[in-house]
Formats: sequence, structure tokens, C-alpha cells
Amino acid sequence: MINELIQFIFLGITTSYHVWASWRDPYRKNPPGQLIDMGGYNLHIYCQGQGDITVILDHSLGGIDGYFLIEDIAKITKVCIYDRGGYGWSDASPKKRCSQVIVQELDELLQRANIQPPYLLVGDSFGSYNMRLYAHYFPEKVRGLIFTDGLHEEGMLTLSPQLKLLKLFFISGFFLSIFGSILGLVRLLGTLKIFELIKPELKQFSPTILAKVKRSFYHYQHWLTMGQEMINLDLSGQQMRKANDLGDLPLISIKAKTFFKSSPWNFYLPLKAADQLRDKMQIAILNISSNSQQIQAYNSSHFVWIDEPEIIISAIKQLIDNS
Repeated sequence: MINELIQFIFLGITTSYHVWASWRDPYRKNPPGQLIDMGGYNLHIYCQGQGDITVILDHSLGGIDGYFLIEDIAKITKVCIYDRGGYGWSDASPKKRCSQVIVQELDELLQRANIQPPYLLVGDSFGSYNMRLYAHYFPEKVRGLIFTDGLHEEGMLTLSPQLKLLKLFFISGFFLSIFGSILGLVRLLGTLKIFELIKPELKQFSPTILAKVKRSFYHYQHWLTMGQEMINLDLSGQQMRKANDLGDLPLISIKAKTFFKSSPWNFYLPLKAADQLRDKMQIAILNISSNSQQIQAYNSSHFVWIDEPEIIISAIKQLIDNS
């Protein structure tokens, strides 16, 4: 009885703190970028820098990694990052969370925000699906593609049984995190800098940038959207089958050394199988364009934008200089 009371009081405190902190959030009414009305819901887009070519960056599944990169990219050219519906400062989208719908939303967003082409598209992980499909539908707007540990449907639609179990494990974790965020537990982990303990490379970024990234994870809609995108991942993969020939569009594929760096936090995961899948997908990605090249990120896990962001910046500069 006493233990249950202690747990109830603890959750009451964390939930109350979460509600109070959300209300006090300085970015709640003043996001860093623009909120664009998409017809009943808003999407957030944030632009910096100047240049004839605009970098458009789409995040990984569940990530808002562009905030780590935007300041350095802005030193090279104009760059815009946007929060897919349900992440960051964007409202939840009433539309299906799959690549084809996401691409249609993105093009409409760019038009409504008056972000003119040509674009250099950068897709991190799942974002590579979306950027590749965008290049298929709107080739006249796209100057080049960069993928960081990108996905390919050849591998994602033929997962081994143990990787299918890993996928279900992640989905269940996302939906459990919905309750953790509502109860303020995710915010507590962020406040105690547990994210930085698990991923020490995060410490290289300023507290301001980390605060922008973390705040999305504190809200239940972020985790719900992650689950929706993961559930629809096979549908997104099927949609990608039409985008396997992009002609001679310049494409740089950045390949990480491993999917997950071995650590006490992931010893139970099928790391070898995940790396074999990634190797298979990276070979397939190079066949999408006749003008493709691969760059190795020798010190990176799947999270290249955290482990070695300078490689992404260098790839962007290379394509800009060659345009």
C-alpha cells in the first residue's frame, strides 16, 4: 500500500512538472521558424542562410535532427528544415503517415512558404525515402540528393524474423513512451540529461540546440507519430518502388560504420543482422542514379548527424560547388 502511494505521488509530481514546464516553454508560442497553415493544421518550417540553391532536410523516423545541422549548413547556402506533421512545432497531420503523403505535404508546404527551387535534398534514414520520392515526382525542382544511412525497400520489405521482432519491439516502445511522455517521465529523463548519458556525442551541441530537439520528445504526439510512421513503413517502402531510376541526378550516400555502436544499452539487439541489412540497402541505393557515390562515415553509428555531422556538411558543400 505504501509503495503504491509513493508511486502515485511520484507520478503526480512528474505529471504536474511536465504540465507546468510545457506551459512555461519559451518556444511554445514563439517557434524558431514559421507556422504555415496547411488547411486546418500548421506545419513548422525553419530557414536560415542565403544562396541560389536551397537545402531541404527531412529528418529520420522520430528525429528532428536538422536542428543539429542548420547553423553549419547556413554558412554554405540557404537551408530549410521542417517538422513533419506530429513532430516539433508542427501540428499532427490528419493525413496518413506514409512517404507519398509526406512528400505531397512537403511540396505544398514549400509552395505556401514561398521557398523557391532549385533544391538540394538531404534525407536522414527514413527521410531518405521521402527525399527520394520527392525527386521522383518533382525532378525539375531538384539539383541533387544526399542520404545519411538511407533506407531501401529491397531490404526493408524482406526483413528476417529477428529484425521483424526488432521492428515490433520499437513500435511497442514508441507507444509505451506515449504514456511516459504524458506522465512527465520522458521530460524527467531529459532534465536529468539521461539522453546525453546514453548518447555522449550529444554533448558537443549547445544547450539551446539540445533544448529545441528534446522538447519534441517530451510530448505524446511525437511518440504517436513515430508509431504511425513505423506501422506504415512497409507501405512507404512499396511506394518507393516507382523511384528506382533517377537518371543522372547527383546522389551522395553516406554510409555509417555500424547501425548501432555496441554499448550496455543495446547488447540484446541483433546488431549483426542489422548491419547486414544496412550493407544490402547501401548497395541498392547506389543503383538509384547513374551519378552516385558513397562516402564512409567510419566513426558513426546510424546517427551520422550526431556522430560525424561534418561529413554531411562536406557532402552538401561538394554538391553545391559542383552545381
